[in-house]
Amino acid sequence: MTDQKTPLRIDIVSDVMCPWCVIGYRQLAIALAANGVDHEIHWHPFELNPNMPATGQDMREHLAEKYRTTPEQSDSNRANMVARGEELGFEFSFEDGFRMHNTFNTHQLLHWANAHDRKHDLKQALFTAHFTNGRDLSDVAVLAEIAAEIGLDRAEAAAVLRDQRFAVEVRQEQKFWTQQGISGVPAVVFDRQHLVTGAQGVDNYKSMLNQLQKMRG
Repeated sequence: MTDQKTPLRIDIVSDVMCPWCVIGYRQLAIALAANGVDHEIHWHPFELNPNMPATGQDMREHLAEKYRTTPEQSDSNRANMVARGEELGFEFSFEDGFRMHNTFNTHQLLHWANAHDRKHDLKQALFTAHFTNGRDLSDVAVLAEIAAEIGLDRAEAAAVLRDQRFAVEVRQEQKFWTQQGISGVPAVVFDRQHLVTGAQGVDNYKSMLNQLQKMRG
């Protein structure tokens, strides 16, 4: 049994290219606020498309290749995500030509931001940059600019990505989570032992949090 005075640890494995990671986190955040749970969130790296070239790929083409998604299914999925986002206060803007990108650099930047206690803030900024504003997250200059916009040092951010100084650490962390059986995101681990995958919805998260509070005594 865990002392309730200890904040609930929540590990979230995700990729900034994953729209359901935005939706799932927003749902969880609402549930946490409603339940008044003292908590701490730790974000961890996962690459949906580790072999994607830096230049990225048109989202429609990517989904058709990877999941055999038809144009009609793609349109329906986008409309669903836009509606879900509106409910949660997040704007998805899937313009024609919307692209997916390789995210290894974003995970390195997040690793660096963690040392400055700004990982969570940068994660949210990257979600917005990609899904709302359609910015190119494969561009080092764009990533450095996003870091600067939340108050981090632009030059240091750019240097971190130029010399790939955290590449080994990020690869090791990715490997750790895949070895734990994580094969899709979002993956949320409560108190290091209770794994939940996918965007579960506000009510389901509230129920889970209630159960966890009872278990923690």
